[in-house]
Amino acid sequence: AMLPDESATVSFETLAERLTIDSDQGKEWLDDLLEMLQDKKQMILQGPPGTGKTFIAQALAEHLATPDRVELVQFHPGTAYEDFVQGLRPDPENPQAFHLSDGPLVRLANRAREDGPDMLYVLIIDEINRANLPAVFGELYFLLEYRGQEVTMTYGSRFSLPENVLIIGTMNTADRSITAVDAALRRRFYVVDVRPEQSPLDEILPAWLAANAPDLGWLTDLLIRANDLIGDPDRAIGPSHFMQRDMTEEKAKRAWEFSVRPTLRELFYGQPERMEDLEFDRLKAVVTKTETDADAD
Repeated sequence: AMLPDESATVSFETLAERLTIDSDQGKEWLDDLLEMLQDKKQMILQGPPGTGKTFIAQALAEHLATPDRVELVQFHPGTAYEDFVQGLRPDPENPQAFHLSDGPLVRLANRAREDGPDMLYVLIIDEINRANLPAVFGELYFLLEYRGQEVTMTYGSRFSLPENVLIIGTMNTADRSITAVDAALRRRFYVVDVRPEQSPLDEILPAWLAANAPDLGWLTDLLIRANDLIGDPDRAIGPSHFMQRDMTEEKAKRAWEFSVRPTLRELFYGQPERMEDLEFDRLKAVVTKTETDADAD
């Protein structure tokens, strides 16, 4: 496997630290992730919102490649093959004429090919499932599986995807309206679950709070209780809502009120009693056992 250039990139220890991963189990998870990425060359991190998928993807990229060899694109329903791979664009000099313009994927691949096989390049595709993937990827479906082989592209040029380009996608599991990623694409990616209740995410928030807001340790229990009440791992609430700079209880409550509850209100539409149990003060009372009436419920 190609190894990151330790002198120029973020070390494994710094990577673990940045993700507040401290346990052996967490570091093992991280190590596996890096190994799988090197092995398959493309990976999707999937999970509910607020689990820091994009943050993890960027941290992995910083460990593997220098910042100038990392590219981030965000997909959306309007993303087309022409935006991502290659397309005809009006010529600014001569608006009647069109010229062939390379998208981020072809630009990165060409640089990686010129730079030689030992230099890793990372393409992060945020919200990969928000676009119509078969349409956006086109003949790349073939190239993801057969690196280094040449195919003829839509606009006639020959192209191959070099071995030293790694692709990390992130995918939100809570948004059911998004097209499911088809089996053909899933087969070409390792798909890794990033879930609040599993390692290493379950240790990230307590470690972060211990370092940054030690008197708010109970927020970890509040989140666990809320996710138990929600009862759907795909819609669990991630820890990043509580990982803000200068965290206070007031900020935590505001994040809950205006970030978390609107989503839950949609999830439990017409079930006001479920929403009552998920009020910040009530959750806090249950986990800190301050109010006797909360105990009596």
